[in-house]
Amino acid sequence: MIENIKTTIIELVNNSGEFNKSNVSTYLNEKLRHDYSYLSNLFSSVKGITIEQYLINHKIEKIKELIVYDELALTEISHLLGYSNLPHLNNQFNKIAGLTPSHFKKLKNKRLRKSLDKV
Repeated sequence: MIENIKTTIIELVNNSGEFNKSNVSTYLNEKLRHDYSYLSNLFSSVKGITIEQYLINHKIEKIKELIVYDELALTEISHLLGYSNLPHLNNQFNKIAGLTPSHFKKLKNKRLRKSLDKV
């Protein structure tokens, strides 16, 4: 079940349009056919982090990927990944990555990205 949760979250992040259709708990309920509280408790007890934190970590890695590819502006990335506004993306990115998206964009060092199996 843990692998199913992880796979579903990765699909959600990679198919970013889903962020506009439903919240994460509803999405997981529909995809995995289990109550979100059950999924959340199971995931937290096994992985040691919440589903929400796992999702945020993957969103940050997706943002890094999109910044490196340099095809979208940060405001477009923010909208694509379901952030309410650019400052929210900036704050979350800085908290997780330790630098701002703008600074990351200047560096464009692919070694700053984690492989998805390390997230």
